[in-house]
Amino acid sequence: MGGIALLCALPFYLDAFWLQVGLFSMAAAIGAIGLNLLTGTTGQLSLGHAFFLAVGAYGYVWLAGEPGPGLPPLLAMVLAVLLAGAAGGLFSPIAGRLRGVYLGVATLALVFLGHHVMVNAESVTGGFNGRSVPPLEIGGFTFTSADPELTVLGVPFGAEERLWYVGLVLLALVLFTARNLLHGRQGRALAAVRDSEVAAAVLGVPVARYRSAAFVVSSMYAGLAGVLLALAFRGIVPDHFGLALSIDYLVMIVLGGLGSAAGATAGAVFVTALPLLMARYADQLPLVAPAGAAGHPVGPTDAARYLYGAAVILVLLYAPGGLSGLFRRHHGRARARPRPRTASAVPRVRRAAAPDPARDRAPVPATEPKEQTS
Repeated sequence: MGGIALLCALPFYLDAFWLQVGLFSMAAAIGAIGLNLLTGTTGQLSLGHAFFLAVGAYGYVWLAGEPGPGLPPLLAMVLAVLLAGAAGGLFSPIAGRLRGVYLGVATLALVFLGHHVMVNAESVTGGFNGRSVPPLEIGGFTFTSADPELTVLGVPFGAEERLWYVGLVLLALVLFTARNLLHGRQGRALAAVRDSEVAAAVLGVPVARYRSAAFVVSSMYAGLAGVLLALAFRGIVPDHFGLALSIDYLVMIVLGGLGSAAGATAGAVFVTALPLLMARYADQLPLVAPAGAAGHPVGPTDAARYLYGAAVILVLLYAPGGLSGLFRRHHGRARARPRPRTASAVPRVRRAAAPDPARDRAPVPATEPKEQTS
């Protein structure tokens, strides 16, 4: 409860930059949880996660904006998530039959196909220049900086402060559903499919159906992440959803720990916040030049990729379970550590009574007198 209260109080103390970092991190965490469900729990390699984020983001922009149907933003958000799930459903027959690197190459094709569509379908996506994102509106309340003006405890609430709570609600909902899914019967079936498809089939698990369902659910999580990312950016372009974004999501789940929703969240925060922080403090860091500097220096984005690339290597070598595995190991050692005994904790031992020779002497069996014979 203390952590929840702290997260709810942060908009009263942080400026817009830190709130934007938090919003980007929450959007990345939602997408990473979906990919972790697919790759970490079910064992399906996917390099096309960025495609489903793009479906969610552009789906929301087109459904809620002009040109487009101009639907209410909340309805457009729900339909964009369902649209991403439908895109995953169309690809699910392939996901149900392929595995390993073959599935990875097949999903990689989605990224290039999606980028081609985003650049050329100008009436929907705006082409290379992208589109602005319609603001979220719920019950007449708009999540912008001035419509309506809002001040809470003397702190003006702009777009970042208002979207912060939207992101918290969505992230909490995703964590709750993912935790229930992973710890339920479906999660055990998905783990069985990952460990051994033959053994899972012998146990009665429909392997192809569960693999396809995992792909659909992961796509819906990615679509929701794309909607939140578009709201935080307020403008989207096709270059946001390239292969590098899919690689970033794989890095998130590897660093956080495969099969752990909390670990995926931690990895997403690390991978998302690191380049933003390095860009802000580039002039104060050694060997890092600000973005756009003359020559060929190491920029903040490149430096961040070098750092979390090295972090991935260290995790694979020394902590294969990721951050969640390190936490479980440390927590297990802390619980197994013996506690020092105090005088009050030492049990009292009753003093044994002194032995009684008469009581401890073995009884002598009585013998009948022998009859005398004449």
